[in-house]
Amino acid sequence: MNLLQKILLIEIWKGLFLTLKKMLFERFVTIQYPEKDKVIPAPGFRGRHALVRDPNTGDTLCIACMRCVRVCPSQCIKVEYEVDKETNKRRVVKYEIEALRCVYCGYCEEVCPVNAIVLTEFFEYVGFTRDEVFFTKEKLLANWDEFIAKAKRPYLNPFWKPRGIPEKFLPIRKRNFTGV
Repeated sequence: MNLLQKILLIEIWKGLFLTLKKMLFERFVTIQYPEKDKVIPAPGFRGRHALVRDPNTGDTLCIACMRCVRVCPSQCIKVEYEVDKETNKRRVVKYEIEALRCVYCGYCEEVCPVNAIVLTEFFEYVGFTRDEVFFTKEKLLANWDEFIAKAKRPYLNPFWKPRGIPEKFLPIRKRNFTGV
């Protein structure tokens, strides 16, 4: 019997039949991503970086505390600032993020005391040169404007409203950035 199975190639025919059955009669598991199946990221997904624009001044909310620079494990954030002599406050002159080095851990977003840096829900971005994925202050502010304009739901940042803490204790984090 064993010799007959070898001569008739029974094991090979079984494998071919199984392959044919899977190809013809079972549903595909491949997602037809750009054409049909649009992926909706989960709330709080960490995608492209953005600097939140202050609605009053039109500039960034960043106060140049440098916490994001210190906490970044990949050291991809560079910030330069100048001190205003009259008010003795820092003002961001240069804010740069190398997106190719970033590991999207969200530490910068978590440690920011004024919620100036965020990781938006955009994941569909690509660059063919380094300059296209090197974010300057202007590009980061433009990323925020684009995200707010195209957002289908209000932005959810879990660090703006931590669980277990009543809203009355969160005066800075109560801002409404829905784009309205």
